[in-house]
Amino acid sequence: MERKKSNLCVSVDVTKSSDFISVIDAVGPYAALIKTHIDVLDDFEPSVIDNLTSLSKKHDFLIFEDRKFADIGNTVELQYSSGIYKIANWSHITNAHPVPGPSVVTGLASVGLPLGRGLLLLAEMSTKDNLAVGEYTKSSVRMALDHPEFVIGFIAQNRMDGLATELGYAGKDLLILTPGVGLNSRGDGKGQKYRTPKEVVEEAGCDVIIVGRGVYGDGKNLDVADVRAKAKRYQSEGWLAYKNRLAL
Repeated sequence: MERKKSNLCVSVDVTKSSDFISVIDAVGPYAALIKTHIDVLDDFEPSVIDNLTSLSKKHDFLIFEDRKFADIGNTVELQYSSGIYKIANWSHITNAHPVPGPSVVTGLASVGLPLGRGLLLLAEMSTKDNLAVGEYTKSSVRMALDHPEFVIGFIAQNRMDGLATELGYAGKDLLILTPGVGLNSRGDGKGQKYRTPKEVVEEAGCDVIIVGRGVYGDGKNLDVADVRAKAKRYQSEGWLAYKNRLAL
């Protein structure tokens, strides 16, 4: 983030491998992270991962596979390390729902820690009427701060510092990555709600903005130059909000 002056994470949710790589190559210079859902690719093959990791090195971004693990420890170990995707081999960061309890963290840590990986917990979500609120969010914060060796932050809509202090973890601070960010739209008609980078970073105190369709639209008939220009704009708006917050 500091090297690139970017707190932008681009969520690349397209279904063709060629579009996937094209979008990532276009936005890579402006993003600190690229968020993937590797299982939505219709034509996945291992060479996609080779290309992805090459672009990660070329453009200096981290890879965040948005897997949202949510099962018992033994199962998530296997999902993380094995199968056709072998996520832990290439994804620097992944995430999990806290609903199974601490075993979801320890199970993933048994695979990820030796590889130097990090985990985000879903403390809050951006969809209308979601259930990640109240005591659920408190439990997420407690679980994260009990495992500082592996959990690096949260998917959330607000800073978690106040809850951390309330739970007896004063002074503990983790990254906040926030989806549902848009410069123009306020919703997608499918339950997603959008806030601007200023609202998310400067006002709510979050760290990283996650943007998908705001950069590449519906993923059809991609205009690479337009995708690149939009990614640059989100980088600029997000970093400005971050600098403004630090200046407060």
